[in-house]
Parts: sequence; C-alpha cells; structure tokens
Amino acid sequence: MSAPADPKPLWWPGVTLEGMNTRSAGTLVSHLGIRLTELGPDFLRGTMPVDERTVQPVRILHGGASVVLAETLASVAANCSVDPARFAVVGQEINANHVRAAREGSMVEGTTRPLHLGARSQVWSIEIVNAARQLVCVSRITLAVIDRPAR
Repeated sequence: MSAPADPKPLWWPGVTLEGMNTRSAGTLVSHLGIRLTELGPDFLRGTMPVDERTVQPVRILHGGASVVLAETLASVAANCSVDPARFAVVGQEINANHVRAAREGSMVEGTTRPLHLGARSQVWSIEIVNAARQLVCVSRITLAVIDRPAR
C-alpha cells in the first residue's frame, strides 16, 4: 500500500515572512507595531506591543487593538493562500472574545489557522496570548474571496 499523498500546501508559492512584513510598511499594521514572526505549514503568527499605541485609558490592551491584530493575521494569511494575480481576500465579519487583560509594557502574540478554505469564502480562527501563554483573546473571521479586477 502506498503512502497517502501530501495535502495541498496552504501558502501560495513564493510567500515569505519578509514579503508579508514589507507589504505592511506604512499601514495601520506598522503603526501599531505588529510584526509577523512565524510562517508554519498551517499557521501564521505575529506579535504586537502593549504600549501607548494599543492601550485604553486604564493602560491595558484595548479590545479594538486585539481585533486589529486578529484581522491582520487572518487577512494576510488568507491573501497568501490564493493566487494573488487572480484573487483578493477581504474581511466580511469578525468577532472577538476578550478573556484576560494584557498590561502595558508587555507583548501579545497571535496565531491564526484556517477553519474553512472555500472557493468564495474563508473562515480563520485567531488566538492571542500573553507572555505566560495565557489566552487574552479568541477571534474568528469570515472573509470573501473576490476576483481581482482586470488591469
């Protein structure tokens, strides 16, 4: 009996962390200090500082900043899973549960993995943890796969 075939790779050929980070320069992603740090076979990971850019007035991580990190990770990952000459992937709906505070002066790390990769929609999950690996936020996003306009 032969071994089962390897599953289709998640990432489009040529996708690199360096390329992902370069495309984020000069955007909200770079403004908030988000850095993509690890590209695994079925996940993308990144970090965000808990500092004056990402805290609320009581000096803990702003829930909206957690959602920006979650959407960034999933949107970048989703776009790196399709043919960039033919498709773009854009957010449709996101939800987040904030389960633990992260204090100013720390760093949070998010990891996204696909739950569904369809021809016209994708669903990704995102977990954000603190330095002690405790869950800070869990999120899920639905994205639309759209045709790129002819150039």
